[in-house]
Amino acid sequence: MFISLLVPHETVGRIAVTDGMDPVAVNKLLNAGYEVIERHYNEEELLDGALSDFDAVVVRSATKLTSEVISNSGQLSFIGRAGVGVDNIDIKAASRSGIVVCNTPQSSTNSVVELTIGHLLASCRYITRGDRGLREGLWEKKQLKGTELSGKRLGLVGFGRIAQGVATVAVAMGMECHAYDPYLPTNIARQFDCTMHDNVDSLFSLCTHISIHCNLTEETHHLVNSDRIRMMSTSAPNGVGCGNHIVNCARGGIVHEAAVLDALESGHLTSAALDVFELEPAIDNPLISHPNFHGTPHIGASTLEAQSRIGEEMTTLLLDHFEGKRPHSALN
Repeated sequence: MFISLLVPHETVGRIAVTDGMDPVAVNKLLNAGYEVIERHYNEEELLDGALSDFDAVVVRSATKLTSEVISNSGQLSFIGRAGVGVDNIDIKAASRSGIVVCNTPQSSTNSVVELTIGHLLASCRYITRGDRGLREGLWEKKQLKGTELSGKRLGLVGFGRIAQGVATVAVAMGMECHAYDPYLPTNIARQFDCTMHDNVDSLFSLCTHISIHCNLTEETHHLVNSDRIRMMSTSAPNGVGCGNHIVNCARGGIVHEAAVLDALESGHLTSAALDVFELEPAIDNPLISHPNFHGTPHIGASTLEAQSRIGEEMTTLLLDHFEGKRPHSALN
């Protein structure tokens, strides 16, 4: 089933929206004279050239634009990622085909910042575990004695916009912030009252709380592994035994989920919280059943505000592209 939204006058371009888009943004494109097709295509349809009759495609994380898909893309000249991460798009293949790739790097920042802080709070205060217990008829008041975020060391792997937002909130809550990002100068971290580390192992060794904010690459795949989990401190600077906690609202695959499960079972890790998974949907993931794990189904940007901003920014990118301008967030 698909929805074909046709304008009553001659169209100036065809746009495929494969993973959904804010209705206001769709209407703006229609009013500008574009034809917009909202439909999700499966892998086989994409390989068979489902996008070959389109001038542009807008995707989120569900649609995978591999080299093979792009090679069968016909007249396609624009790929828009309604979000930040672009690991589901082969940018090199797009460049070879003369297709510009854009994302919306700023639109979902605040939503992901808030979800990250929410997961950090839930980890330390047993919010999800307490809720599960209540639903099962348990009153675990004595068993669920948590710890405060205040006074603890937070390590941020990657220090882009989202991590900087998390640092701002965390510092305001009394946390001591540290970061590792080999692509940013150290003076940026100082602006956020954050200490920059020279290597990721140093970060893990010092911090009790780790939050992931980097892209998924060959370098960062399984960056959070059993060795680094075992490096983590379990005591705050003031001596409080707060345990160790990992949160990932960035990209699936950066955290080695099997290693996390082993660490939770062995007691080397106190809690883990994921919004993104190596394989999605993560319905049968064994992590989900562990009492010290909680997760969300990839909802970092799933707020009314973020989707509105993403749609607005994507519309601007599309209109600029079709008017012959270079979109401001072009990645190639």
